[in-house]
Amino acid sequence: MRCQSPDGTVSFRCRCSSPDGEPLVTLRDAGDYVTRLPKNEHDSAAWQTAMHGLNQAAEHDGPIEFTRLRIMQALYPKGTPVYRYIDKAPVGKLVRER
Repeated sequence: MRCQSPDGTVSFRCRCSSPDGEPLVTLRDAGDYVTRLPKNEHDSAAWQTAMHGLNQAAEHDGPIEFTRLRIMQALYPKGTPVYRYIDKAPVGKLVRER
């Protein structure tokens, strides 16, 4: 299902954001982000796959969710922590440590 706004921009069902906090809501936002990447990162296999998915979604009505997944895989390669902890250090001891 495509989420299309009145001005014709296609948006992702679930928003994703870049590691620096920039929200990527529409295909245009994601495409603009990719074009601003440094050349060595832009030419990596993960970003080439993400750009292919963006092209398929924008020009040929390809699946939006697969495109979002490809972008997330390129943004956060395997082993990169995606979630940030709210607390810097846990308070107290865990039950199993007592």
